[in-house]
Amino acid sequence: MPLIVIIVAFILLKYFEVRFVENLSWWWVAGLGAVAFIWFEFLEGMLGFDKRRAFDESEKMRAERVKKNFEK
Repeated sequence: MPLIVIIVAFILLKYFEVRFVENLSWWWVAGLGAVAFIWFEFLEGMLGFDKRRAFDESEKMRAERVKKNFEK
């Protein structure tokens, strides 16, 4: 997620031609977008981050369900 925020910030800074970013090429901004695409489409799945996040969410829901049932 921080990568997406950085990309959006660079796009806005480049569009409004703010200081050091106005001299950068649009290829740097497009390159960051390509890195984000590769990360989220391929590397995240290969490294198992997506499954770990899904497991953590299901574990949290299970813990809430158990807590709710024992309170009754």
